[in-house]
This record gives sequence, C-alpha cells and structure tokens, in this order.
Amino acid sequence: MPELPEVQALVDFLSARTDGLAVTGVELGSISVLKTFNPPPDALVGLPVDAVSRHGKFIDLDCSGTHLVFHLARAGWLRWSDAISPTRLRPGKSPIALRVRFSDGSGFDLTEAGTKKRLAAYIVSDPAQVPGIASLGPDPLAPEFTREVFGELLHSRRAQVKGVLRDQSVIAGVGNAYSDEVLHVAKMSPFAIAATLDDAAVDRLYAALRETLSAAVVAASGKPAAELKDAKRAGMRVHGRTGETCPECGDTVREVSFADSSLQYCATCQTGGKPLADRRMSRLLK
Repeated sequence: MPELPEVQALVDFLSARTDGLAVTGVELGSISVLKTFNPPPDALVGLPVDAVSRHGKFIDLDCSGTHLVFHLARAGWLRWSDAISPTRLRPGKSPIALRVRFSDGSGFDLTEAGTKKRLAAYIVSDPAQVPGIASLGPDPLAPEFTREVFGELLHSRRAQVKGVLRDQSVIAGVGNAYSDEVLHVAKMSPFAIAATLDDAAVDRLYAALRETLSAAVVAASGKPAAELKDAKRAGMRVHGRTGETCPECGDTVREVSFADSSLQYCATCQTGGKPLADRRMSRLLK
C-alpha cells in the first residue's frame, strides 16, 4: 500500500504534469470504484486542475472547486501516460478501475490487483465529505504536529504502539511498512503499549517518526509514478526483509504474521534479543 511518502510523491508528480491542463474525460472501468453519485463524473469535464493535494493517504484533484479524491488502498496504483489510450473504458472489461483524461492528450489510470476491490474514488464539493478524510488524525509532518501533541495522542491509548501508528484517526498517512521502519529506528517493540511509554521513549519515537518519513519523502521526490514502488522497497530497513541482515546490528530480521498482514522487526535492536511470538495475541513484550 502506498503510504505518506509515496502518496506525496504522486501528488507532486500529478501537480507538475497537470499544471495548466483541464479534465476532458472521466471514465469508470469499475462501477463500484466510485463511492459518490452527485456530482457525476461528467461534472469534471472542462474544468481546469487548480491544485493537487494530499489528505493522509488520499489524493485530491481540485478542479475549480469540484474535487476528485481517491485512495489507492492496499493493491491500487496510478499509471500515468503522456498519451492516454483513446479507447473508452468498458465496465468490467479491464483491470482499470478509473481513467482520467486531460486536455493535452495525457491522463492516468487507477488500477487494482487482486480480488479484494478496495480502491475508492469520490467526486465531492468538499474533501471533508469523504468519510475517510473527515475522520483523519493530524499529519505527522505538519509543523503543528509537535512532540507534545504526539505525547498526548500516545498517552491516551492503551494499545500496541504499532497499531496506534497505523490508526488513521490518530495519525494520518502511516501504514504497515513505515510503522515497522519507525519502530526499528526508535529501537522499540511493536507490541509496546503506547500509554505506558516514558518521556524518553516518546522523544525517541517522535524523532524516528518525523525523520523516517521526511527522509522517505525526499527519497521519493521527483520519481515518476512507475518507479515509486521499487524505490519504496529498496529503501526499507526491516519491512519486507524477513531473514535478511539488520543494517543496524547484523542480527536476522524476524517476522510476526497475522491473518492478512505481517510485521518485521529486529530482536536485538527492538526487543532486548527476545523473539516475539508469531501470533496475533502475543503478550511477550510490553
């Protein structure tokens, strides 16, 4: 799933390429991808793209006050073309869920792999009308997201810190991959309870969160959409690297598997050398 750094890179990519352009078409390859019905897709046709922005993991194209907002979910992606195919999409006949055309002949497709169709698009007059945006927590890279704000968020939640970092209603934009990375940099167990962290631990986690995301944004900046997935994987320290060597201490990166996801960590760096039980309800470490 694209997270804050990749979504920001896609925003920057789209912003640069749609500057001065107008929308000439919005086509649905999947009826279910569009979660709103008014305004209709044709309401965007002829409107200039005034701005492209990010709300957590949501991308927002502001076209004269009518917003096309989309969330790529776990298996969705954006595929840009300088010369988009002239063939009109037929619902159910393509892996493409949505196509947007622009006035210079360019455009993008939203695609989604797999059978679980979670990619979602919305056409609204106000991004706050999108339920997922209305419930978002603060952006972790915003200037107002201070150490004090972060500490208050943690201390009010008796939940595992990895889950807190991933909760979009608490912090916007962080998912499974970057929560693993942040916790590794902070040298903290993913099963530590957020409310019990002392001041030094909160300091460490706050610094790791801001530094890890900032560095990832810089690394993704300027890359075309087609290169972002590989760049993200290449930049990971522990996430997705089960069985490989920890770049910090040389220990082996370990994994905890759940029903539909997994986390990666280094026992030496994060859990005092103790492997975490590979089951959802592990209570080994707090």
